[in-house]
Amino acid sequence: MPRIKKKRVSIRIDMTPLVDVAFLLLTFFMLTTQFKPPEEVEITFPSSHSEIKLPESNTMLVYLGKDAKLFLGFDSAIMMEKMFGQAYKLRQASEVKLENLGDLLIKARISNPKLRTIVKADAATDYGIVSDVMDILQKVQITRFSMVTNFEVDKKS
Repeated sequence: MPRIKKKRVSIRIDMTPLVDVAFLLLTFFMLTTQFKPPEEVEITFPSSHSEIKLPESNTMLVYLGKDAKLFLGFDSAIMMEKMFGQAYKLRQASEVKLENLGDLLIKARISNPKLRTIVKADAATDYGIVSDVMDILQKVQITRFSMVTNFEVDKKS
């Protein structure tokens, strides 16, 4: 007696629910992600010809706005919390008075001796304020610091 062969039934997986889940996840992450934290102060940098790279870790940032406001910030949330309290842990910088800057710089250097100082001043800031900040840095024994500028390429014909 000959055997009757049954046809194989192919298995088919419906991919529609997988695509739905993928698009829901994609939409969720697009709506909840912050790519750049909001800045405390908007700064337009002056131009220069320097190509020196800035350090990425253990940095202390001194911001000078065009309206003569002074901000102090750190690259780590732990340092921000140590210096200004729990409310400033996730902020980029905190506004400080020129009279208190020296004490805060000393406190920060005691807390982390590896800190490197970076000054970010707006192009429209008065030179007198920048000079005052540089004098304070000199008084608290911070003689090495970086000034942030925009790189300008020479246009030679």
